[in-house]
Order: sequence, then C-alpha cells, then structure tokens
Amino acid sequence: MGVVEKGTFRKPALKPLTWLLNYSRKYSLWMYQWGLACCAIEMGAAMVSPRYDIMRLGVIPFPAGPRQADLICISGTVTDKMAPAVLRLYEQMPDPKYVISMGSCANCGGPYWDSYSVTKGVDQIIPVDVYIPGCPPRPEALLEGIVLLQQRIQSEDMADRWRGDPIVVG
Repeated sequence: MGVVEKGTFRKPALKPLTWLLNYSRKYSLWMYQWGLACCAIEMGAAMVSPRYDIMRLGVIPFPAGPRQADLICISGTVTDKMAPAVLRLYEQMPDPKYVISMGSCANCGGPYWDSYSVTKGVDQIIPVDVYIPGCPPRPEALLEGIVLLQQRIQSEDMADRWRGDPIVVG
C-alpha cells in the first residue's frame, strides 16, 4: 500500500491495483461475533446452518480473537456496563475494520431504550458501517448486510481511509 499512496505508479495503473486489493479484501473477511442477547441465536443460525452458510460469501466466521478479525457483528442489547468491553474489542482489531450492528437493541436500544442501563445504540460507542433492523432479524437480513458491506469495500478508496478523514456511510 505504501507504493500506491506515494504515487510512484503511473496514474492508470492505480485503478486496477486498487480494484484488485478491494476485491481480495471483500472476499476474505474474518468475522468476530459479539452476541449479547436473543439476536445472537439468529446470527448463529446464519453462521453454521447449511441453509444460510456465510462462508460461501467469503466470510470466515471463527477467528481466534479480535486481533485476527476485520469485521465485528454486534447483536443484542448493549448495556452501559458492556460498552467499555465493546470499545476495547474494537480498538484491538487491526485496520481496516468494519462493524455490523444487528437487531433493534444494538441499533437503538430496542424495546429497552428507556432503561437507565441500556446504551442507545452501539454507534454511540464505535462507528457502525451496516445496520440490520429487526427484532430479531432473520438470517437472510444478516446475509444481505454482509453483501452490502462487501459492495462498500469494493468501491472504497484506501488512500482516503488511511488519511484519517471521517468515512461517510451512505
């Protein structure tokens, strides 16, 4: 990546190289599951059941730990007591890292939004790339969220990501 950022290649050679790097990254996602409540059951169904196999999309669902993962799927109610653990997990992941928020509780607090101990969405702690609505969302919704994230990764410009500018999720 250092050669690409310095611009030592000719300009027409950058686009195919960026396409190749993004293509290889989008089909080699290591996913770390952070299941906190009932949405974790639906996430587990999408991981191991033969009907909703996510490995055919190029997502490896069982990394050894957060230092090997580049995608985290947070599903379930994030409480204020669990928020520092989620932040620490996110900080341990190597760059580039992506976050999927799965379920109403992870997105906005769900039916427990007015509780004193529930975080009003995981996006108040870490930046989220894809939101998957539902209570609980179906495994098909998780598969669609992964496909949308892969489309975003394919069109991503790594030079913009490494400059430190905020990335607008569209």
